[in-house]
Amino acid sequence: MEKLGRKIVKFRIPIFIISILLLIPAAIGYINTRVNYDILYYLPDDIETMQGQDILVDEFGTGAYSMFICEGMENKDVSALKKQIEGVEHVNKVLWYDSLADITLPIEMLPEEIKDAFNSDDSTMMFIIFDTTTSADETMDAISDIRQIAGKQCFLSGMSAIVTDTKNLAESEVVIYVLIAVILSSIVLALTMESYLIPILFLSSIGMAILYNMGSNIFMGEISYITKALSAVLQLGVTMDYSIFLWHSYQEQREIEEDHKEAMGKAIAATLKSVVGSSITTIAGFIALCFMSFTLGLDLGIVMTKGVIFGVICCVTVLPSMIMIFDKGLEKTKHRQLIPDLPKVSDFVVKHHVVFAILFAVLFIPFAYFQANADVYYNLDSSLPKELESIQANTKLQEEYNMGAAHMILLDKNLDEKSKYKMIDEMEDVDGVKQVLGLESIIGPSFPMSMIPDDVKEALESENYELMLIMNEYAVASDEVNDQIGDLNTILKKYDPKGMLVGEAPCTKDLIEITAHDFAVVSAVSILAVFVIILIVFKSISLPVILVLVIEGAIFINMGIPYLTGTTLPFVASIVIGTIQLGATVDYAILMTSRYEKERGSGKSKAESIRIAHQTSMRPVMVSAFSFFAATFGVGLYSKIDMISSLCLLMARGALISMCAVLLFLPAMYWLFDGLICKTSKNFRLKK
Repeated sequence: MEKLGRKIVKFRIPIFIISILLLIPAAIGYINTRVNYDILYYLPDDIETMQGQDILVDEFGTGAYSMFICEGMENKDVSALKKQIEGVEHVNKVLWYDSLADITLPIEMLPEEIKDAFNSDDSTMMFIIFDTTTSADETMDAISDIRQIAGKQCFLSGMSAIVTDTKNLAESEVVIYVLIAVILSSIVLALTMESYLIPILFLSSIGMAILYNMGSNIFMGEISYITKALSAVLQLGVTMDYSIFLWHSYQEQREIEEDHKEAMGKAIAATLKSVVGSSITTIAGFIALCFMSFTLGLDLGIVMTKGVIFGVICCVTVLPSMIMIFDKGLEKTKHRQLIPDLPKVSDFVVKHHVVFAILFAVLFIPFAYFQANADVYYNLDSSLPKELESIQANTKLQEEYNMGAAHMILLDKNLDEKSKYKMIDEMEDVDGVKQVLGLESIIGPSFPMSMIPDDVKEALESENYELMLIMNEYAVASDEVNDQIGDLNTILKKYDPKGMLVGEAPCTKDLIEITAHDFAVVSAVSILAVFVIILIVFKSISLPVILVLVIEGAIFINMGIPYLTGTTLPFVASIVIGTIQLGATVDYAILMTSRYEKERGSGKSKAESIRIAHQTSMRPVMVSAFSFFAATFGVGLYSKIDMISSLCLLMARGALISMCAVLLFLPAMYWLFDGLICKTSKNFRLKK
């Protein structure tokens, strides 16, 4: 390792130049990586609702639709606006009541169901069908074009409109996220490090690693907007430790070695060993996300795994090169340590170990219950500001038409007419169903099919399927709509076993069921992976249990607080936060345990070993936790997207809670289980 360290020092100038040049392809890759703003896109391809979406595209030429409300407009103006919208690129069909009859025909003469579906007191509604999928760039462009055509009295709702607004909001905020994280991290580093210049070098090195990581995402084709928003901030938080390790190691070697080049070579070797071990637990947490059926986890897991690897590489190549190049500047900007060592704190923690052990037990059980019963939401509208156009439109739809999300039925075209009418009647009796609109609703049993306009027939009938629309009162992700979907599916399968119920609400119901399973899988995989890593590192059976138990206790406290405060979390938080917190903060426990192992194995007493381990670990653990907190807390306060805000605030709070758990509870565990640890761990040797 020292040979590698010396070579890195020797070629520091070429390494620095190459690292700068690599930013060019990384920036090109970053710019050309597509971002997906549709969360439901990440549902498994093999479930019925997603197969139904494919059929809509293949057979009907559409994957997206929107409801368009016009207030206070005369019918002739609405008809003219409809023609303009039909001219927008990628708009396939626009259905309004003039699609069925001439606008000179009084609305009262239309079938009651059609009249109620398209009209309210002072407004009317169109149904816009696009020829591209919900989150396609073309669909979002069409949404923007329609909004430019329409006036302020018009409102465009639907999933595609929400995705468009999410994109615009996320793109306006993402640069600010990084800026906030950098500023707050700089403040923490300036307070905790011995040089005013070193934070700039740290952040420059990590910034390069972040850009390399984001640029390499081009090989994935696209990433989620959540991954894009979080990965830079998260990578900064979890890889800052590596830079701190290198700097401290370099300072230690400078006290021993006269030649600063030799000191850096040895520091790189020492850092590589500790950083590789430390990063493995973090990577294990992110890899666990890849086991999710909901592939947003795979997306975030791959990107963050790459991020940690790039962080390690830059820490032992780019950062040492920069430190050597700017060595004189670092010496000139040195200052005394602003945060002093606190030996009395260690004495207090060791002395009162029984109190902290009782406190841990008292907190663990109730907070395990609290975190398991904290409320989560699946309705994507809830994560966005109420002033967005799409959210206002959805509110109008609910208030004026008493309408939640519309469902769509894909029905066998050759099903006999009698069965279709019976099925519609049964579905309209289901709670919350307003109308079931299809060809049968338009013509009625006494009207011939030839009377239906061709464009309406094309929109509702394909070679193999008939499309029906269910107008529904209930909100997406509500218990009522999920029960309703179950009842509708039962009726549908009775008449057509291959029929499909698709749309935002059915997809969200699948999301709820899939992520509940994913939570259990990801938690088990991450705990098992970290358990095995600790077992290998310490060659101990008992220590993996103790360390994981302490960090899991910290996770329970973090995720249980929303239960006590009545806060509803986005569903993603309940899945990924525990895994990220475990992988990113178990290093605190490993750091202290390593020193405890060293002191206990050298023959020191239980009390002295625990005190030394606590005292020497307290400062680096605090610096690491505060750095992670700084990188995420500001973003959590700033972001208007609740899904991103909640995740960042939970990660920030989780870092501090894990820090407190390791510094207060872990020493108590050492004390209580010292005998067991010594008997079940290879490197512990009790000596008189």
